Amino acid sequence: MPGNPLTNPHWAAEMADTVERVVGTVRDRATTPIVHITRALVYGLLAALLGLAALVLVLIAVTRALQALLDTGVEWPRAVYLSYLILGGILCLVGMLLFKKRHPTGA
Repeated sequence: MPGNPLTNPHWAAEMADTVERVVGTVRDRATTPIVHITRALVYGLLAALLGLAALVLVLIAVTRALQALLDTGVEWPRAVYLSYLILGGILCLVGMLLFKKRHPTGA
């Protein structure tokens, strides 16, 4: 409890400590969760963008490798179309599997 400033020589220091403690408590309760949420959001978006870029590059590399592999047995234009057909079929199957797992089939 603050005392009388005329009789307590430590009144100013005690009041300054009280104000600093209250401000620190309010700051910790208000800004710390917001900082954590903001960091999670920024790092999550960064990871999603980098993951998407990596996925695109992997799909391009797989398509090119499949074209090179098919070029050993068939002509180049046919190898390109076959690679698109094979990779598209695989991606369609993966999409159908994920779509089926989206909602459990129930009675």
